Amino acid sequence: MAGNEPVTSPDQHKPTNLKWARRGAFVTILILLAMLFGNHHGHVEDVWLIVIALGIATVVVFDWVMRRNGLKS
Repeated sequence: MAGNEPVTSPDQHKPTNLKWARRGAFVTILILLAMLFGNHHGHVEDVWLIVIALGIATVVVFDWVMRRNGLKS
């Protein structure tokens, strides 16, 4: 079974175009925040949308800081 499979390390499976991933994260944040303006009456949905958008923004900022400091390639 595995005799014909090439041996690869996990770092060889990284995404190659991270610029598009960052753009997608920003678009997702904008879409989540745009969903705040809807026809719902409760604010539970608003809290979830804001928390998820802040979580994505935190990951993007953390990645930017790590790359700027040279701790991540």
